[in-house]
Amino acid sequence: MTRAPTSLAGRVVAWQRSHGRHHLPWQNTRDPYRVWLSEVMLQQTQVTTVLAYYQRFLERFPAVTDLAAASQDDVLALWSGLGYYSRACNLHRCAQQVVERFGGRFPERAELLATLPGIGRSTASAISSFCFGERVAILDGNVKRVLGRALGFDQDLARASHEKLLWQRAEALLPDSEADMPAYTQGLMDLGATVCLPRQPRCTDCPLKSDCVALREGRPEAYPVKSRTLRRSAQSLWLLWASDAQGRVWLQRRPATGIWAGLHALPVFESEADLLAALPPDAVVEMQPVFTHVLTHKDLHLHPARV
Repeated sequence: MTRAPTSLAGRVVAWQRSHGRHHLPWQNTRDPYRVWLSEVMLQQTQVTTVLAYYQRFLERFPAVTDLAAASQDDVLALWSGLGYYSRACNLHRCAQQVVERFGGRFPERAELLATLPGIGRSTASAISSFCFGERVAILDGNVKRVLGRALGFDQDLARASHEKLLWQRAEALLPDSEADMPAYTQGLMDLGATVCLPRQPRCTDCPLKSDCVALREGRPEAYPVKSRTLRRSAQSLWLLWASDAQGRVWLQRRPATGIWAGLHALPVFESEADLLAALPPDAVVEMQPVFTHVLTHKDLHLHPARV
């Protein structure tokens, strides 16, 4: 009779292999291009949304060299609707640097991967763990929740020094065998996505329930601890909706930084007076109903002016 693993890593690995997710198209591969593409798309985006985009990207850009050779407009067009467009710009720049700096091959170490555009420490670790078996910790939002609850880590993660400490704790928990790293990394992700939920976690199904501090305390939703709240702001902008007799709409490419960076958009003005000053004196302007567009940190109150 095989004894059940006692270490946290061993239990996560065993649970992932028998109960984790195995059906997603970017799983069961050690191709760093495919893993990287999925990791970037999954940042702040649901799996169900990513599936179709992931397939379309692979059909259009089957290798990192194909993505690097594409125009930014082509990449942004294919990304359209997925949101957080800076990810698409970084994706394109990253592919170009993989070709220019590493001959079209992703580096095998997380330390080098993290030097590429759009790849932070946790994403770099996920790629190197999945594809190359490197013993490195990940610490995305889901994993902070899993480990924070299991360890009873009650330090405020709004402070960088406390997050650094959790990184150290995460590194100390890694499995000894590199061969277990893909299952361990995927297992932590799967637990956070399907069991250790932000609200109403399914603690009875968790392989860590026997010594989870948060469960023992009876307050899993108190972890992870993060005091800093998102400060929302608001801004009013005026949009010039100008079209010609053929119905073509005038668009401008946005600056490389700021709202809608690098995207084509209606010309944007800080005030109605600025917008009107940019038009010919005889222009007929129809002000449209104001609407609100919600960004992560800001509410935009948009005033379209049709000409």
